[in-house]
Amino acid sequence: MMKLKTFLLFGLLVFAALSCGPKESGVGLEKLPYFDLKSFVNLQAQRLNEKSVLKSSRINGEEETAEQVYSEQDWKEEFDAFIQADINTPSLALSYSTEVFHDNLIHRLLPDEKGKVKEIKVRYVRDLPVEVSFKLQESNLFFSATTFGSIFINQQTQLVDHYSIETTQKVMFLKPTNIKIQGVVRQ
Repeated sequence: MMKLKTFLLFGLLVFAALSCGPKESGVGLEKLPYFDLKSFVNLQAQRLNEKSVLKSSRINGEEETAEQVYSEQDWKEEFDAFIQADINTPSLALSYSTEVFHDNLIHRLLPDEKGKVKEIKVRYVRDLPVEVSFKLQESNLFFSATTFGSIFINQQTQLVDHYSIETTQKVMFLKPTNIKIQGVVRQ
């Protein structure tokens, strides 16, 4: 009986800790244990529908620049790395520390936890996110990859102003591949 009471008390404390997480700002974002990166990006993709982007892609030093008009689906594909970096899954519910430092909300993978997403950082101005960045890292015996991504929000329009995603991949016995994508949204 004592074990049951202890277990219930522990469960109640975990629930209370998770429900007192940081406040998420923005229309249509759910309150979850961590910043809801997936919903944030999907909302931006919806609002950016039919907007033009000046996009530059660099693969191992060779650069290409083009201007394109993206549909909502195109934006979701463009921001897929951010969607993949969302950490709001039941299996990761207790895997990250959360700290607030000045105007930054930071989620960091705890030292003893396993996960690709090492860090998510959200900078706020007047309770609205103006910059969201992440760091992903994965490796095994034959392969390693590190990805950094950042989205910057225009404070007046609350739409993505510009973004960047950079990945370095290394497969055993091959040279590393570096890919960098930058985009400037035409408002």
